[in-house]
Amino acid sequence: MKNFTIVKDMPNKEKVIINYSKDNGFIFKPQNKVKYKGVKVNTLVIMKPDFIEKLLKKKIKRKLDHYLLSIISLMDDDEGTTDGVRSALTELDRYKTIVEFKYKKYLNEQYLNLLYKKIAVLERELKMKLLLMQEEIYDMEELKGKSR
Repeated sequence: MKNFTIVKDMPNKEKVIINYSKDNGFIFKPQNKVKYKGVKVNTLVIMKPDFIEKLLKKKIKRKLDHYLLSIISLMDDDEGTTDGVRSALTELDRYKTIVEFKYKKYLNEQYLNLLYKKIAVLERELKMKLLLMQEEIYDMEELKGKSR
């Protein structure tokens, strides 16, 4: 893998402004926080559809793995509250809408169907955990009963 560095040896710092509204590509901001001498990249536009699809699939896979690990930790946690499960469910629903409105035009239909099925499985597991937790709370209140 080759690494490239762009260095600008200009005494005055000039800014290059690009109109992204005319370009029909995927726009994202690099997350690299490493300081180096060179051109600072604030926004990157990817134009090649194959590369966009590969990048989004990798990004989606990382995010789904993150959600899966958090759901597993919620399932293993017996002393957890329903608020944690509800927040995870809300976050998963928010991610589903992001995929639907932001990534849908770049991914093929077959991959989107598979992705929606995976998200549905994660949602179902969270809802089952939420129901079990609510039943436990209800049973504990019922056993408590009235004290005299």
